[in-house]
Parts: sequence; C-alpha cells; structure tokens
Amino acid sequence: MTRTWDIDLFCFLPEETREKRDFTMTTLELLQRARGAKGAMALAGTQEKNNALLAMADALLEHQEAILTANQADLEAARGTVSEVMLDRLALSPERIAGMAQGIREVAQLPDPVGTVLQRVERPSGIVVEKTAVPMGVIAIIYESRPNVTSDAAALALKAGSACVLRGGKEAHRSAAAIVEALKEGLERAGLPADALQLVEDTTRASANELMTASGYVDLLIPRGGAGLIRACVDNATVPVIETGTGICHVYVDGQADQAMALDILENAKCSRPSVCNACEVCLVDESIAGEFLPKLQERLTKDRAERGLHPVELRLDQAAQAIISGTPAGEKDFDTEFLDYILGVKVVKGVGEAIAHIAAHSTGHSEAIVTADEKAARAFLGQVDSAAVYWNASTRFTDGGEFGLGCEMGISTQKLHARGPMGLQELCTYKYIIRGTGQTR
Repeated sequence: MTRTWDIDLFCFLPEETREKRDFTMTTLELLQRARGAKGAMALAGTQEKNNALLAMADALLEHQEAILTANQADLEAARGTVSEVMLDRLALSPERIAGMAQGIREVAQLPDPVGTVLQRVERPSGIVVEKTAVPMGVIAIIYESRPNVTSDAAALALKAGSACVLRGGKEAHRSAAAIVEALKEGLERAGLPADALQLVEDTTRASANELMTASGYVDLLIPRGGAGLIRACVDNATVPVIETGTGICHVYVDGQADQAMALDILENAKCSRPSVCNACEVCLVDESIAGEFLPKLQERLTKDRAERGLHPVELRLDQAAQAIISGTPAGEKDFDTEFLDYILGVKVVKGVGEAIAHIAAHSTGHSEAIVTADEKAARAFLGQVDSAAVYWNASTRFTDGGEFGLGCEMGISTQKLHARGPMGLQELCTYKYIIRGTGQTR
C-alpha cells in the first residue's frame, strides 16, 4: 500500500523541490533506494564525504526559513498534547539550526574511520592479515520528537560510509522532512547519491515494524527514544539492533561529599535539560549526612528555583527522606521511571554499598555519578557500577558524543555489544579481514 505525506507538509518545501520529489514511496521502496546507494557511499573517499557534509551544513542554513515554518506547524499540532518540556525538545530556532549545521561541520573534521587497519598480522605462511574498519551498509534509525537527531544521525552515518534511513516521530515529521530535503540537496551538490539519505513517510507503527524486520535491507537498526520504543525494537527486530537511550541515571551523594559541589551537580544533572536521557532521575543520599543535606537540596531545587523564576523540581521521597523534608511520597514505580521532567526521586541509603546495590537493581545502565572526597568510596563505585558511563564528582549530563570528543552522536548505547556509551563514527563501522598473499595455499 502506498502512503502519501500530509498536504500541509507540501507547502513548506521550496517550489523547485516539490516538482522533483516523489511523495508516495512505500517504506520498502525507500529501503531499496538506500540499498542501491550504499555501494557508492562505501567507495566514497574521505574528501568526497567531507565535501558533502559541508554542503549539507550550508543547505541547512539556506533553507532555515522553510525548516522553521515546518517546525512551527509541528509545534502548533503538538501543543496541548505533550508537556512543555517535550515542546522544548521539539522546538527549533535559528540558533538551534546553526548548532545543527555546526555539528555536521564538526563531523566533517573528524578522522574517517573507514579503511583504518585495526590490527595487522604477518603469518609464518607469508600471508598478511589486516583487520580493517568498513561501513555497516544501511543504517536505520527510529527516533522520536527531536528534529536535531535528523541531521546528527545523517551526518554520522554518511561520514561512516553508510546509507541512512530515518524514521522519526509523527510530532516532528514536518520538521524532519524539511531538514532531510535540505540535506539531500547538499548531497547532490557534492556529487553523492541523494538516495543515500531516506526519510520514512509513514509514521505509524507499521513502518517501524517494517524496519525492524527488513532483513537484507537494513544492516543495523538504532532506536532512539523512550523505553517502549527501545523495548519493541529489541524484542521484535530480526535485523541487528543496538539498545540505546533510556536513562534512569543516579547521583549518589556520599557521606564525604562536598555538599556545595553536590548541589551544583544535582541541579545541573536534573534541571539543565530534564527531557534528555543523561538527566539525573534519582538522587541517593548517605544517611550520615541526610539530615543536613536534604534540606539544602529542597531549598536549592524548589524554593530557590521558584524565586529565580525557574521551574521548581518535584521531589519524590522514600520514607527515610520524608522524615526529614516535605515532598511527594515516592510511589512503587518512581525509582524505575525515566521522568524526563522536573521530577527527582530521592532515597536515603546506608553508604556506598547500598547505593551500588540500588543502582544495580534499578538502573538502565546509562550514566551514574558519585560525589565524594573519599577515594576508597569512589573506587568502589567506579569499579562496581556496571553502566556505560560512571562519574566521580561530575554531572551525568556530560554523557554525550560532543562532550566526549566524538562529534555529534548517534545515540547512547546501554548494552555491551557491539558498542557501549556515546556512539560516534567508530561505533558505526564494522570490520572485515583483508588478506594479501603471493600465491600461498593451505
């Protein structure tokens, strides 16, 4: 069955673009086009790919007005159906588009992983075995309502020598379509196939299921979004899939913590951008300082923020914390919930051992932090907490490809194979063995 785009989207695209794009392709047809382009992308040299990325960044800025118009329509449609925090996640501005373009340029400046010899061995037989990084082929990304993911994912996949198939959420589809049109224009200007970048037109669950089961077309599937989306992909995909994203991140305030530092870290980890996966969702506090620290935490995150005209944080307290400060009693699922909002679970624990045990029972394996001046406690925490990123005296908000020096990221992998943590260019490649001989036989 063919599916057509919403007619409202059509009016946001440049007039010359309306004539040359076919708006009735099925998901299978898009996959076929991407598969047809992956050979050209695998053969593209570093300079060709970099030129394409720079042209894509320029095209984003050139089409800023169309992108913002499309985004405004998405915001108007979503208003009243999603939270203000999620609306902020959906919103674009000239500054955010400039940031997206800069992210693409930064990817162009990164070393090209394709063709890198990861290991070289010369055997007694005389054959030379080289373990060599190569493109995945076709990378599909299913993501929700963050338009900047559209450009980040495309840039990384294309620099890694792969074709890219994007399937965004319905709330951001107009924005994503306008962004992809600009990026395709940049690809074409640089002489690379526009078919290497595809946006799935159907935003129903059917298209997600098609990508999950597109054996022979999709070489790697990366879901970015909420727990439900990621679990659906992990449980139902017949193509290789990397589990990403869901972040029930913890900050443990140890008995030997610098409490002023802990307050700074917690406010940043919770409030700087609560709708992202590296935001803190649970604060654990050592019982030895809870009576002193929790009133400071309440003052900082509720009263002080309200007085500064900032959104206060709702504290959801376990029984021990309720005995010290006022707040909302924690419900049965509050320590297993990614709030993505101005809500923080608070629990009092008996030292670093209980903090580690709580994290082991409730974490999604994303990012956890300890605040302490006690090196022994820190080493126990760093060594025993089994998450992709573990911090000592720093905010969990640093779990990000750009902050780790990887450029913009494809996502945060919370599994151990084949990638873990922020996924940059190297994690978007696989490898093969290239063997050179002079006529040897076995």
